[in-house]
Amino acid sequence: MGYYDYDDNQFRGRKGKGKGGYFISGLVGSIVGALLVLLLTGNLTGGQEQNPSITNQNNGTSDLTRNVSVDVTTDVTKAVEKTADAVIGITNIQGSSFFKEETEAGTGSGVIYKKERGKAYIVTNNHVVEGASTLEVTLTDGTKTKAKLLGSDVWTDLAVIQIDDKGVDTVAQFGNSDKLKSGEPVIAIGNPLGLNFSGSVTQGIISGLNRTIPIDVNSDGIEDWNAEVIQTDAAINPGNSGGALVNISGQVIGINSMKIAESSVEGIGLSIPINYAIPIIQDLEAHGKVKRAYMGTSLRSLSEVTGYQQDETLNLPSKVKEGVVIAGVEPGSPAEQAGLQEFDVIVELDGEPTPDVPTLRRHLYAEKKIGDTMKVKYYRNGKAHTVEMKLAEADLQ
Repeated sequence: MGYYDYDDNQFRGRKGKGKGGYFISGLVGSIVGALLVLLLTGNLTGGQEQNPSITNQNNGTSDLTRNVSVDVTTDVTKAVEKTADAVIGITNIQGSSFFKEETEAGTGSGVIYKKERGKAYIVTNNHVVEGASTLEVTLTDGTKTKAKLLGSDVWTDLAVIQIDDKGVDTVAQFGNSDKLKSGEPVIAIGNPLGLNFSGSVTQGIISGLNRTIPIDVNSDGIEDWNAEVIQTDAAINPGNSGGALVNISGQVIGINSMKIAESSVEGIGLSIPINYAIPIIQDLEAHGKVKRAYMGTSLRSLSEVTGYQQDETLNLPSKVKEGVVIAGVEPGSPAEQAGLQEFDVIVELDGEPTPDVPTLRRHLYAEKKIGDTMKVKYYRNGKAHTVEMKLAEADLQ
């Protein structure tokens, strides 16, 4: 009896090779040789006709490798088609003098919301246009045109610019951000990372409504304002600022403003609700600024004051833990006329607690109008007082 040695590739017997051994060995060799020939010539698989990756000399590429075109139309593609051409690029150019060349400080996005008397009006973010000596708009067809800044507002981070309407065919439609629901699908359109990615579209949902985000407006490390925003997980990146957040009907329901950029955070983009933005846009277009009521004071949150100063200078009762300290009063201002003084500590406006400066400003700017009367509760030398103040108009506090 013998066996086949797979190491030596031959049949072996106990006493060497017999006739049977030579016969089987030859048969195996013939089979292996035939297989190799078939593999090398391609005939083992039926030849070239059955290999879809080989080009046919007579009719080109086989049917299996032809490109397939699919015409996909969804609610998302319809929404993008309706609004995308109204979202443009904005280039902020700074520096212009005999000795200094102009430099591109950054790019952002904007939304064309109106055409009127040969002009097109665009809403964007204040931080997109801030500090610009020249603003340049790039339309979706690549056309570049110079833009004029009509007005901007640091508190809401909104601005309005204007261009000639030549080449502008699409105007965005505003939706109703008060009707949004958490989980509702939304689309962000803009120019992330610059104009090379113009018209980028990302999709997500409404992650949260009525979010309040503290903002340091003047970069002094102190929170000055509470921004009211929509939270979304649609990707918003640098350059998307000023672009559109669109609902499934293609209506603009938010102006993309910022994202929370931390290594441990993913998918938190923030957008200014369009219903909140509309009166700001109207003021900026008409007046170049937002007309707001003002008190005529410089302010500091009580939390910024040391415990020693609270006791020795402000003479506050121990129960007063929050409030707004008046650091200065403008002559002739509503605050002076109401009798307020330096080191008074405001604790309520119109019966609502006022724990810090952002809360005070929000009440004053969002809930009061020029000419309104506002009730102010404050502490002076440890005693509580209440006065009524008639609000006037000024630029900003």
